[in-house]
Amino acid sequence: MERVDTAVSPRYAQISTFMRLPHDPSPRGKDVVVIGAPYDGGTSYRPGARFGPRAVRNESGLIHGVGIDRGPGTFDLIDCADAGDIDLTPFNMHIAMTTAQERLGGLLAENAAFLMIGGDHSLTLAALRAVAGKHGPVAVLHLDAHSDTNPAFYGGEYHHGTPFRHAIDEKLVDPRRMVQIGIRGHNPRPDSLDYARGHGVRIVTSDEFCALGPGAAGQLAREHLGDGPVYVSVDIDVVDPAFAPGTGTPAPGGPTSREVLALLRGTGDLRPVGFDVMEVSPLYDHGGITAVLAAEIGAELLHQYARAHTRERKYP
Repeated sequence: MERVDTAVSPRYAQISTFMRLPHDPSPRGKDVVVIGAPYDGGTSYRPGARFGPRAVRNESGLIHGVGIDRGPGTFDLIDCADAGDIDLTPFNMHIAMTTAQERLGGLLAENAAFLMIGGDHSLTLAALRAVAGKHGPVAVLHLDAHSDTNPAFYGGEYHHGTPFRHAIDEKLVDPRRMVQIGIRGHNPRPDSLDYARGHGVRIVTSDEFCALGPGAAGQLAREHLGDGPVYVSVDIDVVDPAFAPGTGTPAPGGPTSREVLALLRGTGDLRPVGFDVMEVSPLYDHGGITAVLAAEIGAELLHQYARAHTRERKYP
C-alpha cells in the first residue's frame, strides 16, 4: 500500500487518513504508525475531543510530504501507515485505559513507534505504559498549558489532569529528565505544581518560554532530556487560544503556533520513541484552525523522527 498521490487525486478526495498515508489496521515493520484515540471520558470542562482524530485527519490533507528547505520528504526517509482508531468505550475510563494500553503495546511489538492523535490527555498514560514496556522509563518533553500532575478528583482516577502524576508514580518516566513547557493559567490549589517540581520536573512557564524564545528553550530541554529515549506529548492547549481555540480547557497567554513549531524542530536532535497530539475539540474550533495546527504539529513530529533516525545521512 502507498500514500495517495496528490498528482493524481485532489487533496480533498478519497478516504481521509493522516497525511494521506495508507490505511493499515494491522501494520508491521513500520517506523511510525499513526493511531487515533477518539475519547474524552477524562475531560473536566468542555467535551468534544472524541471528534479530534477525525478533524485532524481531514485537515491533514492540506500537508504535502516535503517541507520547504528540508531536502527529502518525510516519507522518503521513513515508512509510515495510518492504523485507524482505537475503539474506546465512552462509558468507563478504566476500560478505556486498558484498551488503549493493549492496542498501543501491540503496535510497538510490531513497529518502532507511534504518533497518537487524541482525544483527551488522559490517554497519554496508556501511551507511556506501552512505551515504558518497550524502552523502560523514558524522558518526556511535554508541551501544555497545564502540568497534568494533579491527583484524582470527582471520583475520576484517570482524568486528563492526572496522566503524568500516574506516570511518575508508576516509574514509567524519569522525572529528572522531564521538561514541561508552556505551563500557565489557573490551578485548583496554590501548591498545584509542587508535586512535579518536588520530583525534579523542569517546568518552563509560558512567561519563561516567552523570555527564552524557542531556540534557548529547546536547548534547555535538550540538556535536561539527555541522550536516552524521549516521549513527546503535545496538548494543543499549549498554544494560545487565539491560534488554537478548539480545545477543552483553553488558557490565554500562551505561545504562538509559530513558536511551538519552532521549538518542535529541535526534537530531531533527541532520540524520540513516541509522540502524541491531544485535546483537539472541533466543536469549539473556528474554520478548522486548531485541527490544521494539530495536523501540522503531527507532520513536524514525523519529520523530526525521520531526522533523528536517519541522522547519519545528514539530512536537515
